[in-house]
Amino acid sequence: MTGAPLPRFDELPLLGGLGLRHAWGVFGEDDELGTLNLLTPERVREALALPREGVSFNLTLPLAAFDPPFYGRDPLVHTIFRVDRNYHDDRLDNVFPQASTHWDGLRHMRAREHGFWGGVTDDPEPGAGRLGIERWAERGIVGRGVLLDVEGGDPFASRSISPEELEAAAGRQGVELRPGDVLCVRTGWMARYRRLDADERRRAATSHAFAGLAAGEEMARWLWDHRFAAVACDNPAVEVSPGDRDVGSLHRRLLPLLGFALGELFDLDALARAAVRDGRWDFLFVSVPLNLAGGAGSPANAIAIR
Repeated sequence: MTGAPLPRFDELPLLGGLGLRHAWGVFGEDDELGTLNLLTPERVREALALPREGVSFNLTLPLAAFDPPFYGRDPLVHTIFRVDRNYHDDRLDNVFPQASTHWDGLRHMRAREHGFWGGVTDDPEPGAGRLGIERWAERGIVGRGVLLDVEGGDPFASRSISPEELEAAAGRQGVELRPGDVLCVRTGWMARYRRLDADERRRAATSHAFAGLAAGEEMARWLWDHRFAAVACDNPAVEVSPGDRDVGSLHRRLLPLLGFALGELFDLDALARAAVRDGRWDFLFVSVPLNLAGGAGSPANAIAIR
């Protein structure tokens, strides 16, 4: 990462053909971290001072939390087998790293013919190439987390959450948004999913309707200009679904063009209840993705410490 100030969103160049702004080269020509570069040693040290009680909150659901799995994935198969008289090992089959709480990495989505983050155009390959999730695993994701609770209405209905709504939540909660924050947004989707019966869960597994962040340029501008290091939500895709072709994709704006780390299906409910009790909405955020060479994503392995 260079020492120069980051450009504002409207100062970023447009990518030919797409007409969308990109931050390629902002963190260096060979960058593989994207906005995680904003988790500087100084910001990590500041975040380490946040916990008061030393109480941790698991933000990561079990690998097989969703039954049936979403969007046609096969169910996880966990086998425990005897190695010899005294020892047992595990074997996991049908492991989809993005089937439960996870990060979308910089190999998850490309900007059409222009490629992935930084203009990398080669196709992903296991164990090789640039932009693999192992680059995030090597340093971990450690910083100040901030939770914004915007639950309202039916989280299983398509509802766009605007930058103004996020600003209003921060003001209502009395929490300051700072550069380098890991922004966690609770839509209420996970709490609603927990209340579903078996038939409703089967329908939810193929549904593409849920509340999420607005997908347009205004949201990309707001997130970039706030200098967030990552964005994580409790819904299946961060952004509102179904999308609108006229508005475009927030995934495309954030992952390949701006280099954001995107977290999906985060379990924020217990953390939100604790924040309501004592009025503290920031916390130490710690996540260690899988060290999977060339991976496009990973289980989040994330906790919040207060």
